[in-house]
Amino acid sequence: MQERYSRQIRFAPVGERGQERIGRAAAAIVGCGALGSVQAEILARAGVGRLRLIDRDFVELSNLQRQFLFEESDAGEGLPKAIAAARRLARINPEIAIEPVVADLTGANAVELLDGMDVVLDGTDNFETRYLLNDVAFSGNVAMRAWIYGAAVGSYGLKFAIIPGRTACFRCIYPDPPAGAQPTCETAGVLAPVTAAIAALQSADALKIMASGVESVTARLTTVDVWSGEIRQVDAPARDPDCPCCARHEFSYLDGARRVPISLCGRNAVQIHERERPVDLRDLAARLKQLAPVRANEFALRVEIDAYELTIFPDGRAIIKGTSDTGVARSLYARYVGA
Repeated sequence: MQERYSRQIRFAPVGERGQERIGRAAAAIVGCGALGSVQAEILARAGVGRLRLIDRDFVELSNLQRQFLFEESDAGEGLPKAIAAARRLARINPEIAIEPVVADLTGANAVELLDGMDVVLDGTDNFETRYLLNDVAFSGNVAMRAWIYGAAVGSYGLKFAIIPGRTACFRCIYPDPPAGAQPTCETAGVLAPVTAAIAALQSADALKIMASGVESVTARLTTVDVWSGEIRQVDAPARDPDCPCCARHEFSYLDGARRVPISLCGRNAVQIHERERPVDLRDLAARLKQLAPVRANEFALRVEIDAYELTIFPDGRAIIKGTSDTGVARSLYARYVGA
């Protein structure tokens, strides 16, 4: 350990004791895209003892401009991001435990997947999953010390560490999802320097918490614009005494009262995940090969039929690309996968 982490240990606020704590800690990354892939590499190189990677998606060519863990071969194979990331990280640091989870984080599985994690880093692309993370953190069902919000689009990004009992929660800051259409990577583009910068700031907060405790993190909202060069920090808002989550203890995203939508943020695609029904990918591939060429591995099956691309996972979840109409996506799923 001394040699691999020697430069980190020489940094006085970490030291040998802090490095030992990092080595015993567990962190989860939800979303292994532009933010999550950078977070995962930083934490793996830093020696976090246990790293759980949760992601519902697969690698595409359009990811490679900013998602540093992935290669063109990953996109060619259609590998799930969690699997591709875990394989790369195992080569970078074989001393740590890496747990890839190919799944959508939902109210039904969130407690199980986040249980035992000291810190959770947000690498997602939608408000609903962040509300779910917030519910889990404040519900008392897991021993999570903090979750670290991050977002980026265009050249602008922001991050904020949310610590139960010390800071405002996510719903104090954003009581409801923003109204109207919001800019996304698909519509407004995104620069790799801003996603890397925000992920680095999130990872620094995570390392502080693991090495020195939540008291080491200042409750500030940090914003960065890499194009204008502007960096700002503002004190976090005060806790809302009537917040439905941290004040009234109403966890509507965790208990399923408010479902995460199945449309994928900013993409002409729909995710079907309303019920788990395992699928035999070999059998499905044999059937679909009669209609169109199929690419399949143990993790997913992909087929292009007419104007649509269907990616089906072993748990029955699917991503239907080529439409944002949930009715069309459900119809395609029923026709080609089964009712």
